[in-house]
Amino acid sequence: MSEIHFIGGEKGGIGKSVLARVLAQYWIDRRIPWRGFDGDLSHGALVRYYADFATPLDVERLEALDTLLETAAAEPEGRLLIDLAAQSERHLHAWLESADVPQLSTELSVRLVLWHVMDEGKDSVTLLERLIGRYGDSVSYVVVLNQGRGESFELFEQAEVREQVREMEIPVITLRDLHRATMRKIDRLDKSFWAAAHNDAPAGESLGLMERQRVKVWLRHAYGELERIGL
Repeated sequence: MSEIHFIGGEKGGIGKSVLARVLAQYWIDRRIPWRGFDGDLSHGALVRYYADFATPLDVERLEALDTLLETAAAEPEGRLLIDLAAQSERHLHAWLESADVPQLSTELSVRLVLWHVMDEGKDSVTLLERLIGRYGDSVSYVVVLNQGRGESFELFEQAEVREQVREMEIPVITLRDLHRATMRKIDRLDKSFWAAAHNDAPAGESLGLMERQRVKVWLRHAYGELERIGL
């Protein structure tokens, strides 16, 4: 069965692109075939860091989104990774509902996975409630608690939607916080996470020894979370 993974959460600055990059690197390291589509046409991370795998995607055009399902249907074991820009989910919803894409994907043996990246705020909880309420069990979900955007997810744990997540057996994973200065340095050097962790070029062109080790440990934990949910 092929899969289409939409990395969302609607809000800006909650770490959607960081998660997309982790997934991309995970599949590369595991030699799992995948293709990326970057919904951020202004400064897309997938196109920037994984140009050999990813292409831009104009999510405002139904025809552009149509190609996702057509591509997935033609690649039975493939994975598509779509990094959605902030405040773009309305276009995704319009597409999903315009042709009952969840039903069609089932007929085509294509699994739709909606990843909901969360910070610790109430908005993320409310958006998750709306998302699940909209599609119910017609699609799959993964909830991502991004510790890079919050230390406590008490609001989520105490919300009614948390019990719904349990009842529906929706996977919940934690993305640990990577040292902010290290993350900024990775972006300044235009490195993928793998390159950042393994490149020992001269100072100024790579991370230092301890910085590389922190990235390796951070990735190891992230990969463990992905493996735990059977990705």
